[in-house]
Amino acid sequence: MTLAPRIQTTVVGSYPTPKWLSDSPSHENIERATKEVLNVQEEAGLDLVCDGEMYRFDPSHPETNGMIEFFIRPMEGIRMQLTDSEIADFRSIPGMEFRRIPAGIVDGPVGAGTLDLKSACDRINQLATKPTKFTLTGPHMLAKTIPNTYYKDKREVTMAIATALAEQVATLDADVIQLDEANLPGHPDEWEWALEAINIMLDAVKTTPAVHLCFGNYAGKRVQDGTWDAMIQYFNGLHADHLVLETKKRPDDEIHVLKEVDERVGLGIGVVDIKTHTVESADEIARDLERIEKAVGIGRVKYIHPDCGFWMLDKATSDAKIAALVKGRDLYLGLS
Repeated sequence: MTLAPRIQTTVVGSYPTPKWLSDSPSHENIERATKEVLNVQEEAGLDLVCDGEMYRFDPSHPETNGMIEFFIRPMEGIRMQLTDSEIADFRSIPGMEFRRIPAGIVDGPVGAGTLDLKSACDRINQLATKPTKFTLTGPHMLAKTIPNTYYKDKREVTMAIATALAEQVATLDADVIQLDEANLPGHPDEWEWALEAINIMLDAVKTTPAVHLCFGNYAGKRVQDGTWDAMIQYFNGLHADHLVLETKKRPDDEIHVLKEVDERVGLGIGVVDIKTHTVESADEIARDLERIEKAVGIGRVKYIHPDCGFWMLDKATSDAKIAALVKGRDLYLGLS
């Protein structure tokens, strides 16, 4: 039996949506597009593959690529139609400037409703020939991007969302279940109740739990400011196997703070920039890995991946970046 490399390669989640799928998002076309994405990843040699999330894309809300709408639309207690005053109130919330209209509003007890994550997870397991990752948006991100008129505060609605989604998470059997929190790094003061909520979901994972965090990406730009040192207590409290972090386009000296992450939590390190069409070379990725391991310690890096999802890039660039990721890892570990 061939042993897996000590540093695994994966992607964060999303992939460019082909126009033919946007024009006709039938079940057959979703399956075809998912298979194509999986083939690219498997042929490139990725160790852990993902479905590309293309069935989630929402052209009405391109700024968040359906990572909000896909989850909340089927849920109970969330209304999709908002009044002008509700929209105006939302636009006055600091940090939400990148979204003109909220995806919905919480106006009743939150429940899973008709959300069916198991079917999407089963699809990738049926189509893939390698270990699989299934991704979903975390409770803090969902609660922060939809207003609430039912629960007393943001913490309470976050807990309600986490509890509802935990029921779904418990049915998933991809090899890795990854929760995505793209708002918290810009609001680290909220880490305590965000941690309480996400751990409700992480504890429901029956395979391997992971958490992705980044500073956002829209039109090739970072959406929010922040630093990883402000997140160490959150990292150390996670009931997760590993992190999946944006690090490629961060300050060079910031990587050192990740030495403070508890050793029980593996590090997933971004070595591919998703905010540029320039494709990294294998040499560049290998050099980054050498620099990062010197900073955090040999053996701490468990995965390497892009900084975030590929959905804002074109397919050719995304394919090339995936191939470079594997070649760079192999070069660094002397596997090629």
